[in-house]
Amino acid sequence: MKSFVLFVGLLILASCNLHLNVKYREVLHGRVELDEELARQIYSEFESVYATKSESHFEIFHATLKEIQEHNLKRTSWTQGINDYSDLTFDQFFNLRLMAPQNCSATYNLKVSESFKQLGAPEAFEWNNFGVVTPVKNQGSCGSCWTFSTVGSLESHWNILGKGKNMTFAEQQLVDCAGAFNNFGCKGGLPSQAFEYIKSANGIESDKTYPYTAVDGTCVYRPQQAAAYVKYGAYNITQGDEKELAERLFVAGPISIAFQVIAGFKNYASGVYTVNNCGKTTQDINHAVLATGYGTENGKKFWNVKNSWGATWGDKGYFKIERDVNMCALSQCNSYPLIDRPTAQGLEEVIQ
Repeated sequence: MKSFVLFVGLLILASCNLHLNVKYREVLHGRVELDEELARQIYSEFESVYATKSESHFEIFHATLKEIQEHNLKRTSWTQGINDYSDLTFDQFFNLRLMAPQNCSATYNLKVSESFKQLGAPEAFEWNNFGVVTPVKNQGSCGSCWTFSTVGSLESHWNILGKGKNMTFAEQQLVDCAGAFNNFGCKGGLPSQAFEYIKSANGIESDKTYPYTAVDGTCVYRPQQAAAYVKYGAYNITQGDEKELAERLFVAGPISIAFQVIAGFKNYASGVYTVNNCGKTTQDINHAVLATGYGTENGKKFWNVKNSWGATWGDKGYFKIERDVNMCALSQCNSYPLIDRPTAQGLEEVIQ
């Protein structure tokens, strides 16, 4: 019940924390000294995800302000800022929102047809420019990022293929029903396995008929209510191949990607995220998201990524992360749904 109440609080929280990054920009970028009095002033204007504020939460918030200031003084390619979770420690945030590391799987081995290989990919591309990406959602206090990554990809591909317009599908169905496919509800899972579940279940409901609760529940999926399907399962990007990732994103649509979140990322505000102390293997991955595009900013290549922490986090719910360097293992475990015949998306027939 506590986790559900926190989830509801996250959903109804006003985005008034965002203005603090503008109002206290000079502080957050280290141009004004941060003492306890000023920290308490900022905290008095901060809207906590909790019903009441406490001294312990102020202490965490104060430490977060110092962390933000110290990072921004380094003038790296990305900045940190205040968001709805600034009074949570990384461990608290991890327990609420991230999943245990998952072992990647590849159910099918497909190959890209030669004609599509010749298309290559442009230097920059973004699916949001075509109105096919659905709005940012909020997973709440449940490690269900894998379901939002899965559903976000399916929603986009459904729009691209003209199956419907701005339909949204049921993450909760995956939380409750996809356990037989090596998924673990609020404790984690993988989009590739979720796509296989949707194929096996002959569909997924809308989130209107199967609403999200942010807690593990009993499966109540009704096939007659299915709003979408995945006929051929998942296409898995070749492990470590970000060139193929760009090509498949351009040709097919937004792609479910996974990477490792480490301390500091919680405070992301803008720019191209890059660090040198995160993992590089499938064993490190703890968060699944949706790559919607790619490009270059200030000479640094990036992926543009839709997160599931609400539209008040990051850059309106998105973040950029460095491309072509396997940043935080993001090239290790990526897939997208094959809604109809594989050849319709530039793929040869399935090779068992």
